[in-house]
Amino acid sequence: MIEIVPYKEQWPHEFRQIAAKMRAALGELALRIDHIGSTSVPRLAAKDIIDVQVSIASFAVIDAVQVAFETIGYTMHETIGRDHHPPLYTGAESAWEKRFFRPPPDQRRTNTHVRVLGNANQRYALLFRDYLRAHEEIAAAYATLKMKLAHYHPDDSEAYTDIKDPVCDVIMAAAERWATSTGWVLGQSDA
Repeated sequence: MIEIVPYKEQWPHEFRQIAAKMRAALGELALRIDHIGSTSVPRLAAKDIIDVQVSIASFAVIDAVQVAFETIGYTMHETIGRDHHPPLYTGAESAWEKRFFRPPPDQRRTNTHVRVLGNANQRYALLFRDYLRAHEEIAAAYATLKMKLAHYHPDDSEAYTDIKDPVCDVIMAAAERWATSTGWVLGQSDA
């Protein structure tokens, strides 16, 4: 069941606890560990799932990353291997490749996305987050959309995603213009 809940003040703290365990396990394999997704945007309603992005140098190290994750109870989801991309994207398909890890059963729900540093999908997640953080009115409209989608499609995650993804692309088009006009650069890693 898809449920969107009001923003919870403890989400950043929960991310930091999770990220600290990941950092200890992954060490230098993780070039960045960032809080992404709706739970990373203050005041934004979201699914109560912490989204984490781990940025690595290349997928040549993915076996070592997987072993490190397994030491802390994470498992790789074998069928998730790429992200949605905007319809007019013309670069390499490999720029949207990722690996997805599920948390141990005794940990709160998380979605952990492992992406290559500098790839389009790695940048997309961080720019999208930063744009929503800087534009409360856009974040509020996005929250309204997600609540309506959850209301009309509570048991259909495919419909939820099929409608939400193009909206994210529209937001991302505005985010790209904002990034250019403000000189946005990637900030420090969260962990």
